[in-house]
Formats: sequence, C-alpha cells, structure tokens
Amino acid sequence: MSRLYSFIVPVYNRPNEIDELLKSFISLKFDKPYEIVIVEDGSTLTCEHIIKAFNKFLNIAYYYKANSGPGDSRNYGMSKAKGNYYIILDSDCLLTENYLIEVEKSLNHLYVDFFGGPDTAHPSFSPLQKAINFVMTSFISTGGIRGHKNALNKFQPRSFNMGISKEAFLASKGFGTIHPGEDPDLTLRLWNLGYNSKLIDKASVFHKRRISWQKFYQQVYKFGSVRPILNFWHPDSKKLTYWLPTTYVILVIIALVTLGTQFKWLAVLLLTYNALVFVLALVTMRNVLIALQVIVALQIQFFAYGIGFLKSTIILSLNKKSPEALFPHLFFKK
Repeated sequence: MSRLYSFIVPVYNRPNEIDELLKSFISLKFDKPYEIVIVEDGSTLTCEHIIKAFNKFLNIAYYYKANSGPGDSRNYGMSKAKGNYYIILDSDCLLTENYLIEVEKSLNHLYVDFFGGPDTAHPSFSPLQKAINFVMTSFISTGGIRGHKNALNKFQPRSFNMGISKEAFLASKGFGTIHPGEDPDLTLRLWNLGYNSKLIDKASVFHKRRISWQKFYQQVYKFGSVRPILNFWHPDSKKLTYWLPTTYVILVIIALVTLGTQFKWLAVLLLTYNALVFVLALVTMRNVLIALQVIVALQIQFFAYGIGFLKSTIILSLNKKSPEALFPHLFFKK
C-alpha cells in the first residue's frame, strides 16, 4: 500500500512559528503529494491569516478547536487527516529539505509503524537556544536516555519529530492527557500492542526551543515530575539511568558540605565532569559564550529534572490516589 503523509502540527498562540515552519515546507524536496494539518488549540492569537498566504503553494488543512492540550490536538488532527501515515511536528520546528526523502527511503528499507527523528540547532539560533539544544541532545548529559538509537524497537520518539501509521494510531487511540510525557507513554503502549519503532537519523528537524532560563527550568522540572508517573503506569520501563540527575544533585550537595574535609575529591570529580562538558561544547560549538551557557544549562537540567523526579517519586510512594488526582497540573481535561 502506498503511503500518503499527513503532517500534524498543533499550535497555541504562535503564528510567527507557523510562518517559519511553512516557509521550510516550501523548500522541501519530495515528488509525491502530502498534506499539512494545522490544529489551532484554542489560541487567542491565531495563525489562520498566515496559512492563507501559503495556500497557493501548499496543501494545508486548518482546524480551530477549544484548548485541550497538544496531545489531544494531535489526536484531533490525525482523526481529520486524509493520509495513512502521520508525521507530528511542534510549531517551533523547521524541516530540513530532504526530510521526507529520508523518511520514505528508511520506511521502504525497513517499515515500522512509528519512528522518531533527531533535532538539532540551526546556525541562526541564539546562543541560548544552541546551549539548551546541546544539553538536551548530547550523550554526555541526559540526551541519550530515551533509548538505543541503532536498535529496532528501542528508540522512544518525541512528539516534536515523530511518525505514526494510521493503523497504530487507531489501535492505540493516540496520545493520552498527560503533558509532558505523552510521547513516551504512547511509545510504551504501542510497544505493548506489538508495533515496532526506530530512529530515522537522517530525518532531522531544527528545533528552536524558544525558551528562557526560567522556562527551561520549568519545562525540565515537569519532565522529571512525569517520569515516576510513567514508571508507575509502565513498571517494565523503569531504568536506573532516570535517577542520574537526582544522584547528581545529591552529590553536589555532599560535595559542598564536605568541601573542607578529606572528601574534597568529590568536588574535584564533579568539577572535572563539568570541565569535560565545557570542552566538548567548545569543540562542538566553537564558541566560548555558548560553551559557558552549556554549563549553566547543564546545572538547570540536572537540578530541575532531579528535584522533580525525586518529589514525584516520594508523593507517589506515600499516596494511594491516582496520578491524575495527585498531579492535576500535569494533565489536560478532554
């Protein structure tokens, strides 16, 4: 059966991002039809006027609905789409020109019902965006925790760059109401249903991550907060690696307390690790300012995730209530 791709893009009050994303579609190299489904999730600042400017160049379907979160909006978009294979993007992403060529080539070689692609920083991104992208994707921080990249059925896609067949969507009923964490939850449910996943490493997107230090902390804190909930729902998914950020926080506290004692080697060890991260960032980014911001971003990443993870773990272990009752701020109501 031939594949018709439908891109699903939820958006909330970010018309400028949709403008930039659609401009990247103009440069997309692909000789078969595809459609773009934009789902306006209750925005007060809509992007409908932006879409009208691209209708003559691109096949776009636009839907406006009441605010119910990105997961439910993706489900809504997939239910309206005409294609039989959906590609989900965040509105703050830009496509590389060979994106669909690489997806098609990979699925023709080894078909799977859902896949993920990597994200990277565009040269035009700000130093802050590049620094945050580095710590969110680098093997030396927590960027590799989502799974083994070269093994079938071991990679956990993220919803800023994720493909899923219509069959798998209908069987799983799509994303749940938790946010963030809706994408690993969907992955684990799809695996349980017998569907395979993989990484298509050449199907990359430029992920803007339009964010401040404060918003980055809040975002990663939520990432840490939802992981124990996912472990509660899917006990087989538990990994010791999820404790690494919390362990780092504890070690930093111990190192500060014991700085003037014979245990000062711990502080030296932590400083050595941070120095290695700085050197790797400097070699990779070739910019001292970005490398310094990487160190700041690293501390925020570990402390925010580690504290959120530990707090949620304790709350879940001491209460018999459901995660929805204990953490209502992490769930959208349908």
